[in-house]
Amino acid sequence: MTPPKIFISRLIPSRGLDLVKEHFPTLEIWPHEMPPTCEQLLEKVHGVDGLLCTLTEKVDAELMDAAGPQLKIISSMSVGVDHIDIVAATARGIPIGNTPGVLTDATADMAFALLLSVARRVMEGEKYIRAGKWKTWHPQLLLGADLVGSTLGIVGFGRIGQAVAKRAQGFDMCVIFYDPTADSVHGAQSVGLDELLHESDFVSLHVPLIPNTKRMVNADFLSKMKPNAILVNTARGGVVDQSALYDALKSNQIFSAALDVTDPEPLPMDSPLLTLENCLIVPHLGSASQRTRDLMSLLAAENLVAGLKGERLPNCVNPEVYSR
Repeated sequence: MTPPKIFISRLIPSRGLDLVKEHFPTLEIWPHEMPPTCEQLLEKVHGVDGLLCTLTEKVDAELMDAAGPQLKIISSMSVGVDHIDIVAATARGIPIGNTPGVLTDATADMAFALLLSVARRVMEGEKYIRAGKWKTWHPQLLLGADLVGSTLGIVGFGRIGQAVAKRAQGFDMCVIFYDPTADSVHGAQSVGLDELLHESDFVSLHVPLIPNTKRMVNADFLSKMKPNAILVNTARGGVVDQSALYDALKSNQIFSAALDVTDPEPLPMDSPLLTLENCLIVPHLGSASQRTRDLMSLLAAENLVAGLKGERLPNCVNPEVYSR
């Protein structure tokens, strides 16, 4: 029997690659640091039975058709799947796999790392020293915000939002959240979005990028936040209107922001956000721990192998394909 044709669009950790090779020794891996272009990806997927991709690859109807009707499985090494046209895949009977759960703690840790960094102005202090400005201790140098006794507002109270709430308990923070579909846990209180914005000293975003959340952090959203408030985004860059955020930070309408995600990624070097001292930006590091990326690659591989064998995916985004 002819072995399935497999394309893996990035060099993922060996934990996942070894599992795929154990079942299907013949596969093609994109070896370069930069992801394939749209044109390169269209060429590489031609005739494949299985595609393992990451969030840097756009998987739309054109790509699926370029692959051909034999395409059995699209497995993404990510939780979010906004880079994949789920409707198109479902219409073609193609299950989509993702990697939920395993990156919850790593992303929650990153949200808190960013929150602490901007609250205590860590990066500003580091730049202050490197610029040769540190002459003496001063009683009003780079004063930041306290966590103890402050209010943390979490927008989106799924696994990651709840993990952030759990961490906030250790800092004696009051935690409120906005998520009409979630229940209160870890002592967090459900409130309306406007109340959350009016009351929170820190606002942490943990929503998926869907039509209802695209650019939800706009000028109106930011105008309802406290002037001393800090915004943290470890969700998706498209959730934030970056022009509105720039205006709010530039005018000191809010105290500061920390972004693990931007739109686009990478953020262009001429972005106005990069000119601001009160905006910390890091290159999408939410799940970037060795253990977490190993587990993500393993889940992605498990989805790929199951799909190629005609089995139900362990983690399927569009399970309705199985009832077709």
